[in-house]
Amino acid sequence: MTEAIPAYLCLLTMPLLYSISEGIAVGVIAYVVINLVCGKAKKITPLMYTLAVLFVCKYIFL
Repeated sequence: MTEAIPAYLCLLTMPLLYSISEGIAVGVIAYVVINLVCGKAKKITPLMYTLAVLFVCKYIFL
């Protein structure tokens, strides 16, 4: 479920927002957040943490 939910959110947001990059951003953020909540923090690579923080900053400062 920790991989299925972000994939579903990614597939759902791409056509709704008319943007592949926005869908990928939502998927990356959801993947990191869901794995942190489930206690699987060691599964996430430092690159994923960095991408998630950058995408969140993009939405905050946009």
